Amino acid sequence: MNAPHTPSAAASVAASASKVVPCKLAHYVIRAKRFQDMLAWYRKVFHLQTSFEAPVIAFLTYDDEHHRIAFLNTAHLPAPDTMRTGIDHIAFTYESLPDLLHTWERLKAEGITPFWCINHGMSTSMYYRDPDGNEIELQVDNFPSMDECKAWFASEAFAANPIGVDFNPEMLLAKLRSGVPATELVKQGAAPVPKDQQHVFTTLPPPPG
Repeated sequence: MNAPHTPSAAASVAASASKVVPCKLAHYVIRAKRFQDMLAWYRKVFHLQTSFEAPVIAFLTYDDEHHRIAFLNTAHLPAPDTMRTGIDHIAFTYESLPDLLHTWERLKAEGITPFWCINHGMSTSMYYRDPDGNEIELQVDNFPSMDECKAWFASEAFAANPIGVDFNPEMLLAKLRSGVPATELVKQGAAPVPKDQQHVFTTLPPPPG
C-alpha cells in the first residue's frame, strides 16, 4: 500500500513564500560618533538596560528582547548631516497618551526636549534628536484599532494635510490633568500652536522635476 502523500518541507515553503513576513522588528544599530553621550541619552530616554558593552560596541534593551538598540563606536568617522539620503527617523509607540505625556515631562526635567510635536491624525507624535543628530519619534496611536488608523490614510482629511497639525505638549498635559478625556486630546487642534511658532517640516530641497 502506498503511504499517504505529504508535501515536502521545500514544497510547503514554496507554497507559502508569498505570505512570509517578519514576526517582529528586532532591533536597529546606530553608528555613534559621540559613543558615550549616545549611550547616556538612550538610557535616559528609554530606560535601557545594558546587555553588553565594550569600547567598540554596546547592546541595550528595554524589554525581554536580548537587544533592541546597538551602538557602534565610530568616533573616528564624520558626523551625520541632514542633507543626505538614508533613514529619516525611527519611531517608538507608547501604550497611551498619558504614557507619552509622562515621558515628555520626565525627559524635559532631564533637559531633553522635542524639536517638533505634531498630531499626524493617526498618531500623536514627538520628535527628538539624539546627541549625533539622529531623529527619534515617540508616538501614540490616536484610534483604538489599527483598522481605524489605516482608514485615516484613505480619508479626505489626510489627503488635504498628510503632515498634520502641531500641538503644545504642555497645554495637552494640563488639559489631561484637568480631566479632559484622552480621546478628545488626540484630536487635531486639541492644543494649538500659534502659526509663527510652528515647526518647519523640512528644509530638504525638492527632488528635480
